[in-house]
Amino acid sequence: MDSPLGRILIAQNSVGLVAIDFQEGRAAKSPEAAWHFQKKLDGDAVEQLRAYFNGELYQFTLPLAPIGTVFQQQVWKALQSIPYGQTLSYGELARKIGFPTAARAVGAANGKNPLCIIVPCHRVIGSNGTLTGFRGGVRLKEGLLSLERRHSAKSNRQLTMALGNN
Repeated sequence: MDSPLGRILIAQNSVGLVAIDFQEGRAAKSPEAAWHFQKKLDGDAVEQLRAYFNGELYQFTLPLAPIGTVFQQQVWKALQSIPYGQTLSYGELARKIGFPTAARAVGAANGKNPLCIIVPCHRVIGSNGTLTGFRGGVRLKEGLLSLERRHSAKSNRQLTMALGNN
């Protein structure tokens, strides 16, 4: 599917989504022949991704089936708890999952996340606030965070206006 930040590839199996990534620089590296380009691959996934890019969806509700180690799965689950438009450092995420000295291991698991956007690895930043370590590149990470901040700021303004009118 096309997005404001480039073409997105989606792969799924009978259980759920196994991979979502930006096409740029990825197709040749993919070990699987499971990448699909059909527009109707998974209507829910495409609809939810479009709603995300339009600022209408902050939390995905799709069946996921990422393949990874127990530790990776734990990190990926924790990534899903980072609120839309917000960030955590690798160290903060490591502490959150009970491994306070495992920031590098968390970073490695983050880099292996097969479900870009849906499992929001782009919301993890360096301890000094720098944008680092995004498989799709810093430009894409910056684009995703900018999109989320723009939409969450708009949503906050609308909420403030609605509360002020009561």
